Amino acid sequence: MDRNSDMNKAISTEKNRQTEEDFFVGRLVELRADREVSARKMSLDLQQNSSYINRIENKKAFPSMQLFFDICEYLHVTPGQFFDRGGVPAEISEELKELFVLIQGLTPGQREIIRSVAEEFLAAGSAKEPPEADR
Repeated sequence: MDRNSDMNKAISTEKNRQTEEDFFVGRLVELRADREVSARKMSLDLQQNSSYINRIENKKAFPSMQLFFDICEYLHVTPGQFFDRGGVPAEISEELKELFVLIQGLTPGQREIIRSVAEEFLAAGSAKEPPEADR
């Protein structure tokens, strides 16, 4: 019984690690896109190999603490702001994860249009879940 418990804890720990890695990478991509800077340019500006940021974004490498601070400074955010989820829970639905991935691929202007549409839906009260019978 203890072996199964240990295995479940290990699986849970691995899932949490993957979630945190995904968040870190997603946040880096988001902040870099907001600055409208390429991964290559950012890598070189940080005095790293030209593929450094790309390797981080593809989970092939992760920065040292000092380089993380350099990345934050470059992106004009504090480490706290980098990890701020803005009230978004660590565990979100697959549907919202997919939406997040799609939105990451948009330009800042396109993201602003999406934000405006969402705000209009919320103001109109149409963002509420339909009753069970309507699903």
